[in-house]
Amino acid sequence: MSLTVERVLVPVDGSDESLVAVEYAVTVAERYDAQVHAVYVLGEEVVRAIEETVVNHDEVAEDTEAFTDTVRKVAEAEGVPVSSSIAYGFSTRRKTTHPGSVILDTAEDVDADFIVIPREPLTGEPGEVLEKAAEYVLLYASQPVLSV
Repeated sequence: MSLTVERVLVPVDGSDESLVAVEYAVTVAERYDAQVHAVYVLGEEVVRAIEETVVNHDEVAEDTEAFTDTVRKVAEAEGVPVSSSIAYGFSTRRKTTHPGSVILDTAEDVDADFIVIPREPLTGEPGEVLEKAAEYVLLYASQPVLSV
């Protein structure tokens, strides 16, 4: 059986670990002549701050755009096409919305054939939202998953 990969999904959160995952995703995409889609997953604290207008939505957008620009540079350096999106990894209205479910929903939405997810250390840092999502994605993804 041969593996066909047209789009590699890599969830990111601005952490060093997610940048390492981007490098792996680009390598996989390069090997299969595929594209990379990076989804920036916003964590609970950021989502609550946006909803309570404690933080300006535009500031969050600037921060995520700066990181996705870095992702774009890594991919373009290897000649790999890249697209990106931002997703709320938490909802005050839907209990079923969490980083793992958002990643799998995005994988379906962008028709990803492969997922590369950072397996981050449990540090408790507010910006690191993917640390608990890797296990969920590994358990429930219908696509092949590489956890790095």
